[in-house]
Amino acid sequence: MSTENMHETETHDESRQGEALILDIPMINPVKKLYVESYGCAMNFSDSEVVASIMSKEGYATTRDIEEADVILINTCSIRDNAEQRVRNRLTDFKKKKRENPELVVGILGCMAERLKKNLLEEEKLVDLVAGPDSYRSLPSMIEEVGTGQKAVNVLLSRDETYADISPVRLDKGGVSAFVSITRGCDNMCSFCVVPFTRGRERSRDPQTIVKECQEIFDKGYREVTLLGQNVDSYRWNMSSKGEIKDPSRETMNFAQLMESVAQIDPKLRIRFSTSHPKDMTDEFLEVMAKYDNICKYIHLPVQSGSTSMLEKMNRGYTREWYLERIEAIRNIVKEVSISTDIIAGFCGETEEQHQDTLSLMEAVKYDFAYMYEYSERPKTLAERKYEDDIPKEVKNRRLTEIIDLQREHGLLANQRQIGQVQEILVEGNSKRSDTELAGRNTFNTKVVFPKMPEIKPGDYVMVKIVNCTSATLFGEIVQI
Repeated sequence: MSTENMHETETHDESRQGEALILDIPMINPVKKLYVESYGCAMNFSDSEVVASIMSKEGYATTRDIEEADVILINTCSIRDNAEQRVRNRLTDFKKKKRENPELVVGILGCMAERLKKNLLEEEKLVDLVAGPDSYRSLPSMIEEVGTGQKAVNVLLSRDETYADISPVRLDKGGVSAFVSITRGCDNMCSFCVVPFTRGRERSRDPQTIVKECQEIFDKGYREVTLLGQNVDSYRWNMSSKGEIKDPSRETMNFAQLMESVAQIDPKLRIRFSTSHPKDMTDEFLEVMAKYDNICKYIHLPVQSGSTSMLEKMNRGYTREWYLERIEAIRNIVKEVSISTDIIAGFCGETEEQHQDTLSLMEAVKYDFAYMYEYSERPKTLAERKYEDDIPKEVKNRRLTEIIDLQREHGLLANQRQIGQVQEILVEGNSKRSDTELAGRNTFNTKVVFPKMPEIKPGDYVMVKIVNCTSATLFGEIVQI
């Protein structure tokens, strides 16, 4: 087991697995071809759609064939070290292609771009341009600059940029699901996290543009939208972090109100969101979630550790008791709901007792699924500056294994409870394991596999009776189309 790998008990979010996501958008009489890959979180995939839109206006069509590309852009993640190593290997491959085609432009985007600009441009000479998360509008001019023989860099972070006026090019799950960013950046400053340094301060997007984009998505045939932010619960339009109104002449909106506005677009548009923060999740939001059937009954609520002293060291802003109170509120207000989490094993100075606190919290909550990690130190973070990464790898590995084993038990129990239920499933496409089966997800974000019928297509809703399961997947039979 790799000490840098992320482990999960459910593959419900492809982009979070670090897979390359390649956009392929047709264009009439394209002048040039753009090849884009995305690694890391859903926010990166959403950003790549924004990039594709910006470049399409400059005459670029995206392609799946790297051999015909004039420009190669790779959208990166700096959260985990192994993600950076995969990107470096990929850039080395691109460098070989550049030797064959000196006119080829290779660029790196996103979090890793901001953090490693000097290394990638000057020392390793792996790329021609480096663009941070807030500089995508300048990509066309940067590519022109590269054409003059220069290296192009723009990693300036913005307090205002949200790309609210750009209609992203869509490509996800066969036109069934789409991402919509509602905030950018993060103000939380968790001691282990590099995001505030690579994506900048938090800012919320104009709610009118969010609702408009979601309406357009539905009108184009999509049936699910995921609202994205590093911390969606802290969404505040025209309000300070303390809730003070910035401009009395303009409307204000919090996350609960935004979710209600999006949910009212159409009952057939499913709404998901990611990611929530325990310290900011309100009862007001939970009441909105319970009110609308099309707001999916699934909450990803990262805990990171079950120890209050470790949470304080991580600068998470809540205690074990606060977190468990939020779990109780979720289950009291929303009732039937699935909950997933993030857990870090072996953070700086973690004792065996603190590790046991995490296991006992898992027993108390019994998550439906989880993303589980061994801690790896990230440059620029408070943890790097202040704490020693002093837990031996073999201890991290053993603790992570214990967390994974326990979560598999809980995941299986969560799925077994659904056997016998008839659930509404949004069809996404063929099952990965067989072309004779379809796959989709229920409101709880669990994958459901069932036999294919010729009249059913991606984007349809079907009623499926759950008849069997594994710890990660439900299996069912169609009972109503």
